Amino acid sequence: MLITPAHAQGIQGMIDSQAVVQFLPIVLIFVVMYLFLIRPQQKKAQDHKKMLAALRRGDRVVTGGGVIGTVAKVVNDEEVLVDIAEGTRVRVVRSTIGSVLAKSEPAKDKDRAEAAPEANDGGAAEGRDKRRNAARSGSK
Repeated sequence: MLITPAHAQGIQGMIDSQAVVQFLPIVLIFVVMYLFLIRPQQKKAQDHKKMLAALRRGDRVVTGGGVIGTVAKVVNDEEVLVDIAEGTRVRVVRSTIGSVLAKSEPAKDKDRAEAAPEANDGGAAEGRDKRRNAARSGSK
């Protein structure tokens, strides 16, 4: 009842191939979990981090506690002052801000946009506005 070396080697080769086939479903489960659970969570965390980095004065935000307010001042990398009511400012940890409802326009860009048409058209905008106002007052 001795097993010859040739039979023993054949059994060992079958055991290795069976082990790979048995671990294949476990490997597939981990791949699916990565694609559907881990990767989207990492992307969401990265987007949240970018949103917090772009936070500036005038943005309407919702805190983690559900309080809606307007950013009054970005104190530092960790804290933000939020107006939650008239005359009421709350210091909030930046990471507890859940979402931004409305982004404010940058002050410098807005000033440039208002000044640019007047500078480019040589006063044509003023004349156009005067004609519109005259037409409105004449039609009333």
